[in-house]
Amino acid sequence: MTNKDQPIKDRPWIFRTYAGHSTAKASNELYRTNLARGQTGLSVAFDLPTQTGYDSDHVLSQGEVGKVGVPVSHIGDMRMLFDQLPLDQMNTSMTINATAAWLLALYIAVADEQGVPREKLQGTVQNDIIKEYLSRGTYVFPPEPSMRLLTDIVSYTYTEVPKWNPTNVCSYHLQEAGATPVQELAFALANAIALLDHVKDGGQVPEADFAKVVGRISFFVNAGVRFVTEIAKMRAFVDLWDEICRERYGVTDEKLRRFRYGVQVNSLGLTEQQPENNVYRILIEMLAVTLSKKARARAVQLPAWNEALGLPRPWDQQWSLRAQQIVAFETDLLEYEDIFDGSHVMDAKVEALKMEAREELKRIEDMGGAIAAIESAYMKEQLVGSNSQRLQAIEAGEQLVIGVNKFIETAPSPLTTGEGSIMVAEEGVEAGQIARLKEWRANRDNAAVEAALADLRAAAKDGRNIMEPSIACAKAGVTTGEWGTALRNIFGEYRAPTGVKSDARSNAPELDDVREMVNAVSAKHGRRLKFLVGKPGLDGHSNGAEQIAVRARDSGMDVVYEGIRLTPAEIVDAAIKGDVHVLGLSILSGSHVALVTDVMVRLKEAGISIPVIVGGIIPPEDAERLRAAGVSAVYTPKDFQINDIMKDVVRLVDPGEKAA
Repeated sequence: MTNKDQPIKDRPWIFRTYAGHSTAKASNELYRTNLARGQTGLSVAFDLPTQTGYDSDHVLSQGEVGKVGVPVSHIGDMRMLFDQLPLDQMNTSMTINATAAWLLALYIAVADEQGVPREKLQGTVQNDIIKEYLSRGTYVFPPEPSMRLLTDIVSYTYTEVPKWNPTNVCSYHLQEAGATPVQELAFALANAIALLDHVKDGGQVPEADFAKVVGRISFFVNAGVRFVTEIAKMRAFVDLWDEICRERYGVTDEKLRRFRYGVQVNSLGLTEQQPENNVYRILIEMLAVTLSKKARARAVQLPAWNEALGLPRPWDQQWSLRAQQIVAFETDLLEYEDIFDGSHVMDAKVEALKMEAREELKRIEDMGGAIAAIESAYMKEQLVGSNSQRLQAIEAGEQLVIGVNKFIETAPSPLTTGEGSIMVAEEGVEAGQIARLKEWRANRDNAAVEAALADLRAAAKDGRNIMEPSIACAKAGVTTGEWGTALRNIFGEYRAPTGVKSDARSNAPELDDVREMVNAVSAKHGRRLKFLVGKPGLDGHSNGAEQIAVRARDSGMDVVYEGIRLTPAEIVDAAIKGDVHVLGLSILSGSHVALVTDVMVRLKEAGISIPVIVGGIIPPEDAERLRAAGVSAVYTPKDFQINDIMKDVVRLVDPGEKAA
């Protein structure tokens, strides 16, 4: 075939890998390696202290520094992170929410140092604070001031950084928290409406420019393994967003109504058991966001096959990148128009999803919108309920998961054995980052820092746009924790509803055995068996803790669950004051050894001897360390039968108790 006979292919989506770990220097090396291997955009993962506005030496940062992403404490770290990466040539996505204004300010300040005009910067800050209250948990401030910061970013970038996407309205984490396709559609669109309504009412954007702002709103979605439904969901997103932009906001330009989105496919469904099967799950899920041209993603990042085991290695990330490249460059997918246009089956599924999503949107609108539905706990309770149903279906064998509840026989995998099968953060990362942070503080112009922080505080109080004062803070050498503290002092902090009700919801007969055990032990002790579920550190992924708390409540236990972001000292204090029988700790950020050890030491010092159980993504060698520290039981994603965990809890309180 001659060149002129070859079909014209569409441009492929942006290839990204979500990455960042340990230090800015190590992460920079990883980015440059990934770009050399064919990645076409950056996706930056920040560590939890950075995401929640703390310095690396804050008490809540203990054990969290460099674990789930890269620590960025000041402009020096940001310089190193993008060393030898010309920002006028990068398309950079930053997964950052509560501190999005700060990280964007640091990025702009580094671009200024590189001599890159701000109008040439391309990329995205996630900046969807609403979903943080529902699923991911890296919120800091109450909803209204958080929406003000979000509005400031949107209002600033559309003129000053016009190629930048100021928000990714993010349904990804809603699905990770258990959302059904209808909930994912409705909750994400309700969040987008709340954002645009705040921008419209904020007074910073002239009416004549509002359509331009609408055109810069992008989305970040999820795609599960039921890929026919997922394709229909994406086509429904396209239609509903066009409808909202046209009818609610009067946007007449079709280009400005386009549903522009990036995606990371589902991590919730990745299994610890037979993890090699995850390769196929990831590929199938990618098809959901690439097959339909009408609803094709603008950017795709894929998880690694072994993320249920621990941090992926660079090779694991390369394997996921190659899947994207093979689909884009070896197949003929990009040579055709939308292959689902005219399909009666697809059209019927899309219309059904749209109808249900409109009904759910109407319910939220009648409550007063997304913010009201968060403050009333409505959306959170819906997600917790949906996730409970999903887990119960897997436990009962009604939802099949290969290698978990079906076809569980397997040969040993050569991919998961031996030293180095997952990535382990180097020892000393946290101490090194803290030492560099202290050196930074000692060598900067503190008068300039104080002046910049004073102007930041004044802007927050006066209602001025926060972006230019934040950029000035970045250039003066202000740290992430100082920026966060300044705004905490103005706006206050917030604890979102947990979504875990106090009353039992499930009367499922499969819980009868557990309830009998709980009742028997409670009678022996003269009071109801009391179980404290704690989330130490900054890990906001609360799905597992919530499901344990819900099942314990439904089993008849007296459950104490106060939500996320507690120090070990606060958890031990709650255990003492609550006189609990069992303490359960949930940690998914990789900080389990440091935080659990701290809890165990504090319990011993207080003279408290109660069983402690721990759940999370915990490698076997770490599980042994935890048991050696006195932990009674360790649970990982392979332990999906929650009723069995409940029986274990009862036996830890009374080893002689047996199921009926």
